Amino acid sequence: MYPKYSMAWGTGQNLSTPGPFILLGFPGPRSLRVGLFLLFLVMYLLTVAGNLAIISLVGAHRCLQTPMYFFLCNLSFLEIWFTTACVPKTLATFAPLGGAISLAGCATQMYFVFSLGCTEYFLLAVMAYDRYLAICLPLRYGGIMTPGLATRLALGSWLCGFSAITVPAALIARLSFCGSHVINHFFCDIAPWIVLSCTDTQMVELVSFGIAFCVILGSCGITLVSYAYIITTIIKIPSAQGRHRAFSTCSSHLTVVLIWYGSTIFLHVRTSVESSLDLTKAITVLNTIVTPVLNPFIYTLRNKDVKEALRRTVQGKLRHELPEPA
Repeated sequence: MYPKYSMAWGTGQNLSTPGPFILLGFPGPRSLRVGLFLLFLVMYLLTVAGNLAIISLVGAHRCLQTPMYFFLCNLSFLEIWFTTACVPKTLATFAPLGGAISLAGCATQMYFVFSLGCTEYFLLAVMAYDRYLAICLPLRYGGIMTPGLATRLALGSWLCGFSAITVPAALIARLSFCGSHVINHFFCDIAPWIVLSCTDTQMVELVSFGIAFCVILGSCGITLVSYAYIITTIIKIPSAQGRHRAFSTCSSHLTVVLIWYGSTIFLHVRTSVESSLDLTKAITVLNTIVTPVLNPFIYTLRNKDVKEALRRTVQGKLRHELPEPA
């Protein structure tokens, strides 16, 4: 199917057997590939810089050291590693023979990309619960959402995220691969990878679907219930200014939730890998490259506290750099 990357393979190989796969990436004219390379590189650098800026702002300003921004720092830290697990290898696929990746390397990348993705679901659900407490139970918020509880919720999100993908990863490690070793994707996604297996993948598909369903349904349920209570509470606020102030505290998070769920539900809740891999690849760009670069801008442009902290930081730096008047 892809003669440029054709290889002679003998018997089926499992993950204990050496032998590279080839990530197809984005085949096309040279001008298109150069344009995509530069676009992805800029977006990756913006993602890392933007999320590092949020972490630095929260650490530097005491007014931002609350559970809400503690969770935001966790999300920013996650986004940095989520894109780092995927984008550098994607950029390498634009170079000649840069798409080669070992079996173990492919399995490692798949594990971290999906573990971090699952962690993001749990973190977004925890952040929705935090907003529910802040808006619906403001007088009890400080007593319920203590620093200890916030730490346990964040740690639980990371542990659950990295535990969820262990079973599919173990099942994939037992598969044998023969014939073509060209993966029609820009990273080691599960669906385009397991279609290359010469053994039965039904169990992997079912387990992957089941875990994706439970993770998405569970986190989505918490988020929906939280926002149902939030919206009900906001509607009952008598003044328009009060309603606006209450909604502004969760609008950034709601925007991120809508973008994240909109792109990932299609990708992970499906019963078969026979769907169009090219369409899956296109939508995955939104999930792994576009969404992470948008999050820092959403939280800075739509959040008054973060904008104020950023303004004070910039003014402070300018004050130190400008010479004192004579």
